[in-house]
Amino acid sequence: MNITPVSGPHAAERAVRALGLDETATDLFSTEAICASLRRAASFLCPAMPRRLVEAVLEAISPLDESCSLTRGQVAEQLDLLVSIGDLVELPRQQDRGSRQLYLAPPSYVAKAPGQYLLLGVRPNASPLVDESVGTEVLYEGHTRSMELDPEVGPAQMHAAGLHEIRREYWLKHPGADSAAFVVATMRQRLDQAAESGQVSDLAIIDPGASVRYYRGRWRPPADGDSGDFVARRPQAYGADLWCLVRIERGMPRALVDLPVDAPDGAACDEAWRFQAAIDAVMGNPQVMHVRSATGAPETQIVDLFGPVPGWAQRYLELIGTPVSRTRGALISYRVPISAISQISTFVTDMLWMHVREEGGVA
Repeated sequence: MNITPVSGPHAAERAVRALGLDETATDLFSTEAICASLRRAASFLCPAMPRRLVEAVLEAISPLDESCSLTRGQVAEQLDLLVSIGDLVELPRQQDRGSRQLYLAPPSYVAKAPGQYLLLGVRPNASPLVDESVGTEVLYEGHTRSMELDPEVGPAQMHAAGLHEIRREYWLKHPGADSAAFVVATMRQRLDQAAESGQVSDLAIIDPGASVRYYRGRWRPPADGDSGDFVARRPQAYGADLWCLVRIERGMPRALVDLPVDAPDGAACDEAWRFQAAIDAVMGNPQVMHVRSATGAPETQIVDLFGPVPGWAQRYLELIGTPVSRTRGALISYRVPISAISQISTFVTDMLWMHVREEGGVA
């Protein structure tokens, strides 16, 4: 048997093709390919801890490009998006309620508009979500997948392909429009009732005084001068770091509440990110949504977000807009119809207390 050497770039092209993507239009380190790699890894490994999926993808694709600068944090960000949108489901482990792991979400779809369908879920063993019988190709845009079909027969075709419908009202379900002050007060009440935490090793907090336009730069260890209530993460022996609320006095943790608390089967990060948005707003440093023009698409604009948002907010954006390559500094960007900008602005200001900054304006 002859063995033919394959160069890294050639192997990367083959990998993109194996993921169901067009190797002439994207590369292995694009958002589309990283998310497809995560879904593929999940199809074989789930149920699994998030860290295991991130490491599996890094081990598979990093050797194919010696100049690869892809980091664990960047892959983890894409995994968070897949969980938020509903390709994967995060649930407590049965044998250890304190830790959580990821499961495959069932094949399903949501109707964005007549004839436009957002695809969700992952089948085991890298089986395609839909096959050729549907009669059209899957569109990969950012971390999302969608299809366009004749609206008269689309739902029947989806059903025949084994996908069940998630109704819009369920998909868009979200908390009530409380004030930021009320959410922060709720957080403080929970910490008031918490027991003494004792020493917490390797605790990391979100610095409320740091720039809301650079999410990664907001994370740091507690400092001696810190006193107050913070959103934090703490390590565990196995699995991803746990999300929590922590009360700190002169740099030392005094009380701690693990998340989630409102919905035990919900995503801990969803509660954490909403608490942090409330803290930022109350401190006069609200998070920002930037609206700018879309080159070559006069009827649309680009919405940039600089920090992660809860899954229910992301799902809202998925139905109205389309993920696009993010601008420098943004965490995620969407292309949306100009007619929907006012609706989106109202949503993020009511639900996440954001400041909306128009292009050319001042945040």
